[in-house]
Amino acid sequence: MATLIVRNISDEIAQALKLHASQLGISAEAAHRQILEQVLMRPKKKNFLTLLTEMPNVGKDSDFERIQ
Repeated sequence: MATLIVRNISDEIAQALKLHASQLGISAEAAHRQILEQVLMRPKKKNFLTLLTEMPNVGKDSDFERIQ
């Protein structure tokens, strides 16, 4: 596993990280790892056309017509 050192972080950011970590009940280092993982490893967002083409075929439009 790699070691990452982050330099020149403002006091405000460091305090915000410590506060965030304390609210989660974890160390600032663990919170830092968690934030990096959430931001960098999340799946890329898909565009609308891709989402439409990936939707499963669930029937004809008439299958979903309202009965008055």
